[in-house]
Amino acid sequence: MTGEVRTTCPYCGVGCGVLARVEGGRVHVRGDPDHPSNFGRLCSKGSALGETMALDGRVLHPEIKGQRATWDAALDLVAQRFSEAVAQHGPDSVGFYVSGQLLTEDYYVANKLLKGFVGTANIDTNSRLCMASSVAGHKRAFGEDIVPGTYEDLEAADLVVLVGSNLAWCHPVLHQRLLAARQQRGTRIVVIDPRRTATAEDADLHLAIRPGSDVLLFNGLLAHLAATGATDPDHIAAHTTGFDATLALAQADAPDRTRVARGCDIPPADLDRFYEWFARTPRTVTVYSQGVNQSAHGTDKVNAILNVHLATGRIGREGAGPFSVTGQPNAMGGREVGGLANQLAAHMGFTAPELDRVSRFWNAPHLARAPGLKAVDLFEAARTGSLKALWIMGTNPAVSMPDAGKVREALQKLPFVVVSDVTRTDTTRHAHVLLPAAAWGEKDGTVTNSERRISRSRAFLPVPGEARPDWQIVTDLARRMGFSAAFPYRTRAEIFREHAALTAFENTGDRLLDLGALADLPDDAYEALSPIQWPAKRGTEPGGRLLAIRFPTPDGRANLVPVRHEGPALPVSRDHPIALTTGRLRDQWHTMTRTGLAPRLSAHAPEPVLDLARREAQALNLHDNDLVQIESPLGLALAKLRVSDSLRPGEAFLPMHWSGLFAARASTGPLSNPATDALSGQPELKHVPVRVTKAPTRWTGLLLTRRDIRPTGLLHWSRARVPGGWAYELTGAEPPREGTLLARALLPASARDTLIDYADKRAETWRAASLAPDGSLAEALLVAPPGQLPDRSWLLSLLASSAPLTPLDRRALLSGRAPTPQPDKGRILCACMGSA
Repeated sequence: MTGEVRTTCPYCGVGCGVLARVEGGRVHVRGDPDHPSNFGRLCSKGSALGETMALDGRVLHPEIKGQRATWDAALDLVAQRFSEAVAQHGPDSVGFYVSGQLLTEDYYVANKLLKGFVGTANIDTNSRLCMASSVAGHKRAFGEDIVPGTYEDLEAADLVVLVGSNLAWCHPVLHQRLLAARQQRGTRIVVIDPRRTATAEDADLHLAIRPGSDVLLFNGLLAHLAATGATDPDHIAAHTTGFDATLALAQADAPDRTRVARGCDIPPADLDRFYEWFARTPRTVTVYSQGVNQSAHGTDKVNAILNVHLATGRIGREGAGPFSVTGQPNAMGGREVGGLANQLAAHMGFTAPELDRVSRFWNAPHLARAPGLKAVDLFEAARTGSLKALWIMGTNPAVSMPDAGKVREALQKLPFVVVSDVTRTDTTRHAHVLLPAAAWGEKDGTVTNSERRISRSRAFLPVPGEARPDWQIVTDLARRMGFSAAFPYRTRAEIFREHAALTAFENTGDRLLDLGALADLPDDAYEALSPIQWPAKRGTEPGGRLLAIRFPTPDGRANLVPVRHEGPALPVSRDHPIALTTGRLRDQWHTMTRTGLAPRLSAHAPEPVLDLARREAQALNLHDNDLVQIESPLGLALAKLRVSDSLRPGEAFLPMHWSGLFAARASTGPLSNPATDALSGQPELKHVPVRVTKAPTRWTGLLLTRRDIRPTGLLHWSRARVPGGWAYELTGAEPPREGTLLARALLPASARDTLIDYADKRAETWRAASLAPDGSLAEALLVAPPGQLPDRSWLLSLLASSAPLTPLDRRALLSGRAPTPQPDKGRILCACMGSA
């Protein structure tokens, strides 16, 4: 196969290699069999990348206050407003909010501009919402933000413990590697998660612990390991500090297994089995993700996990170690360059020697001297007025941030908002200046995955319209602000070399992040760069496992950190008695700006659904497909109900993906608690108390259309991409006759006078269709009382076919029944091939 470009998947932190080619005007992708992260495997999202490359909804030209503008006019205005804010209110009056979707070169230039030359550390990233607690935990324990292991350790382990990680859906290729290893060598898998997820279905043991009880569980494990002689005294004495104090607090927190089992609300026999397996299995890897990180006590949870590995010497060795898996394709790259507000650059912080070193390297006399505002605080500063200008790059905080209502209020109040993005989102509507950014497949650079592996993300498509790569946009701004000498970049290779050089600058081994071997990489070698794991220090072999015996702390020892169990920041109450958690679906990504365009990815979960534990559903007299209102102390959302046996009693789950582009009031952001971890600044997105009530539904509707619209005036709506167009689910609180009028108003004026329609006043139903000039189905609209909409599969097939309707089809449209029996395909289980 010719014309393929080696690149990297833009979804999760696994960092899968992708082979992409353009043929017949379409993008085709397959897994790269030579990439060491995936060896040719791709998940459903990765395999559908070619279906998400259309220009629908793309931002293609700069805009000022909603009007098309030139790049010069837009960037001149941005430079003017940022410079004025700094001059009048000081450097801390401006900020950047960036994204794990940026490439490392984009991240580096943005961080250098703000911290090095504007003079503020108010640059933070949406990665703050997913892995900041891991960063803080790593630094407390290891002295640096280090993931010590490799993906191969999951395959070499005898026991893999997955904590707060739905690996099967969130990191599917890693999960498949783990299952293959189990089949070959009998690896045991333990899943620790309040929900019975797809990952738990594959586990040998599932501990459905009470939300927030992770520290108690691992403190109890540490006490058990010490009591049974399963710790490693030699490793503890030679390579760690703080063991005695950490063990003493763990023993006080979890004095016996009965208390742990009761506090975690799990069967004592299951707890005993987990503790015994862990104690007897030297080759143990503990994988953890957002269920640990996204907590007001996330850093303590991370350190509770690290403590048991440090106490047993199970770190930096084949098949053994703690393993934080990141959620975004370049969350790790952002950490490397300093994309978090409490980092400076290249894993350096704000101590005097580090400030001096970076200031000299950048020749930046006005370097920021202290950490900046983390994500939640950054938007609160915008809301209360101390922030005057904010640039948002490649992310959608109006949906994804906790207490999103206040975030939208902040964006409304901000005197100046810049957004650079690929598509229009809930956030772009607040932009005073909107800038078109290049998308995946159009931009070029590097990303770093969860095992510290740097891979090239290569362009294989022309950049559409006037879009530009992010590094180029920021470089142009820096020059306009008077910093041309420090931003001479013409290519992304120049930026990468500078980043690599900074990691090695005056680095005598005290920082493990060292890319010195890549600091002089010629342009052609950069273009051809194969995946490489850091450290990549001059004169040494790159990559490998880290932290087996020496740690990047002043004394070379790791720190065991005493931690105490604390409950959720906002517990359930009489008014809000249900604990809501959030997370990802298998086939969707973030706020669906990319995955929402692929019909086969939408087929698995076409509308927002709240999973509610059966006990609560029965007590509230709620049933499958009821439209329900979910209210937290902070906001509300609407979704269809699904009664679930995979949840603990008293709990519910709502996916995080739906934004205002795909549903009305179905976002988790307005519900979520903005309380943050004191050390990491990561908000508690995994737990918020809610109440669930039935919404006052009087009619439902289905609109099939080729048009991209946003319904208004309805109780609720959601939409999913289907072959040939969109399927809109409509719901109203009015009587069905009034609902018919509201629904009819959604049809284009050109179609209303030529409708094929039928009304059954007694049954309170209405069906209508309009045809395109070629006689194919252009629109179909059905309105009926709840639960009485007919089967839609044949209508979807008509919309997808684009063929002229037959007389039989037209009669069937009026009757609401398919002209011939349609086979029931059932729920789509595999989005890879569209099969059940």
